[in-house]
Amino acid sequence: MPDDWDLIPGARGCTPQACGFRDHHTELQALDATVWGLSAQPIAEQAGFAERMHIPFPLLNDSRLRLAGPPLQLPTFTAAGVTLYRRVTLMCQGARITKVFYPVFPPDQNASEVINHLRSLI
Repeated sequence: MPDDWDLIPGARGCTPQACGFRDHHTELQALDATVWGLSAQPIAEQAGFAERMHIPFPLLNDSRLRLAGPPLQLPTFTAAGVTLYRRVTLMCQGARITKVFYPVFPPDQNASEVINHLRSLI
């Protein structure tokens, strides 16, 4: 990470967010939710992260930043010449986005927020 990583809004917290979804994965599945992660990092870095952190859901790769363009225009930031996605959570039903969590703060509570939202729909 670059020296100023912690000073970049939205940069810090991806690991706590992913670990929150890992820790609540069984509960999310019980609510009929399917979880995917998305990252612009190279596939090898993603695979290493998933293995190290025991991530039980697929991590999708968008190292070409296709989802940063139209029509989704997911938010990004650049650090040390590398463009990455900011933390955002999209809830979808079929091919429709039904809820967006952005900005995501605090990141370690995002999975609980998603669970609460899912329960409110029941």
